[in-house]
Amino acid sequence: MCRTTLTLGLTGLALLHAGPAATWLPVVRRRLPGLAGAGDADHVALTFDDGPDPRSTPRFLAELDRLGCRATFFVVGETLARHPDLGRRTVAEGHEVAVHGWRHRNALLTRPGRVTGEIARAADLVAAVTGAEPVWYRPPYGVLSAETLTAARRRGLRPVLWTTWGRDWTRSADPDSVLATLAPGLRGGATVLLHDCDHTSAPGAWRSALGALPGLVARCRELGLRVGPLAEHGVS
Repeated sequence: MCRTTLTLGLTGLALLHAGPAATWLPVVRRRLPGLAGAGDADHVALTFDDGPDPRSTPRFLAELDRLGCRATFFVVGETLARHPDLGRRTVAEGHEVAVHGWRHRNALLTRPGRVTGEIARAADLVAAVTGAEPVWYRPPYGVLSAETLTAARRRGLRPVLWTTWGRDWTRSADPDSVLATLAPGLRGGATVLLHDCDHTSAPGAWRSALGALPGLVARCRELGLRVGPLAEHGVS
């Protein structure tokens, strides 16, 4: 009886810890519009994960400047520590820098307690490098846990995922495939997920996202939608 009770208790704790990861599923995110990043009906939030990278991030900054757009960059702490100049440049050019963890690790595969420290460490670094307190947190792989939710909120970060993505991290991705994948979800209030480097993607996959940017922005403007960072998105 005691062993059964212990097993049930451990199972319950595991489910409590891993339960928030279900938000990775689109059907679950649709029931949680704030967490998904649903915003104002006349705006599309443009977000990038996994940087900064000196090989690719400057190209995204240059293209966004050419297009007259601003975005939110979810940075990895250990990478920002190596390239703080890119963090400063990103903010100087009018973009928003947010937290993507210290290392790009799945929270469910990380020992308890480590994620809490790493989220705080990454947020502190973003604040020190950019001079602005970060507002948003997106977990690596979009996988939340009870610990990440608690740690993010304790540090004053708001968890946010996405409403549509371009699958730009795959080896077969190209600008056309990214645009086609985004298209069904490209509407007012959308939060778009792309990647400004290949930190966890196929080598060179970032070129597919970079090449898709002009078409993405043009499509939004054809629909009468503004494109910008989460700070201007009106997430409820």
